[in-house]
Amino acid sequence: MKRLIDKLRRTHRLSAEEYAALLACEERSVADYLRQQAGEVALAQFGNGIFIRGLIEIGNRCHNDCYYCGIRRSNTSVARYGLDRDTILACCKEGYALGFRTFVMQGGEDPSMTDEWMEQTIAAIRAAYPDCAITLSLGEKTREAYERFYRAGANRYLLRHETHNDRHYRMLHPAGMSLEYRLQCLQWLKEIGYQTGTGIMVGTPGQTIAHLVEDILFIEAFHPEMIGIGPFIPHHATPFAAEPAGSVEMTLKLLSIFRLMHPAALIPSTTALATLVPDGRERGILAGANVVMPNLSPPEQRKNYSLYDRKAAFGAEAAEGLRELSRRMEAIGYRLSTERGDYNHV
Repeated sequence: MKRLIDKLRRTHRLSAEEYAALLACEERSVADYLRQQAGEVALAQFGNGIFIRGLIEIGNRCHNDCYYCGIRRSNTSVARYGLDRDTILACCKEGYALGFRTFVMQGGEDPSMTDEWMEQTIAAIRAAYPDCAITLSLGEKTREAYERFYRAGANRYLLRHETHNDRHYRMLHPAGMSLEYRLQCLQWLKEIGYQTGTGIMVGTPGQTIAHLVEDILFIEAFHPEMIGIGPFIPHHATPFAAEPAGSVEMTLKLLSIFRLMHPAALIPSTTALATLVPDGRERGILAGANVVMPNLSPPEQRKNYSLYDRKAAFGAEAAEGLRELSRRMEAIGYRLSTERGDYNHV
């Protein structure tokens, strides 16, 4: 197994069979060696600076009904909201004063937030903060919409494909959604010029090692600038409420594999990791992640952006907890970086 890890570090790729063997291996010494190698690669590429992104959850209204998501259309128990433009700009103002130079606007697929409205909002942020990067995570759109957002000033787009296996995709999503369209959106984003991010949830119902290998091979070939990976966590108001959460260990193993595969990728240590285990964020960094995304959203709305149960949104996960986050990063030998942290910054 260690020879496979050395090969991955050296060549940035393995065969499907080799990836499967690595994922199936449960030896602690192998997991430790994989994490060590990925950590070394991240340090060599980025130093000990961890990029911070200011997350603004702009709304929890969504016309989709994905079976794993707490803001799915069928959940009638959640209080719905959508931030107005002034509130979004106020979040950016607060974040800029704290040192953030990337803003991430994330939200459900909300038809009431029209392409025109979003374009104008992006343009307003770009005009106010010309030195900042603007990242969007707003789901599936038309190519025309992506082009409008890009021209208005957006730089990056996050769109996790969740699973590359069509049968598994249909287990997680209702009729009317398609993996084919999701992958088409990712291709458009790349062609338009976005720094493009994709990724997966680990441990979703029905997921197998064979599915994960398909995901790895897709990410290897697609070569995204950003890779988002986190464990599945159930939400009580979804069809998957009784399913177990995904494995932290498997999530960390995949994170390290992606770091060795794409050394320059921007890889966050996700809120989901920090939700499942108290030191999840730190373990993600030590496994090769180089991005954290503290929450800049209005505190009174954070509980309503409930993608999964017990979602961490305060303390070191929040912008106002930046000092605590900095202390925790320093405790493991890292520091928060206020650079924009673009993909090609090294």
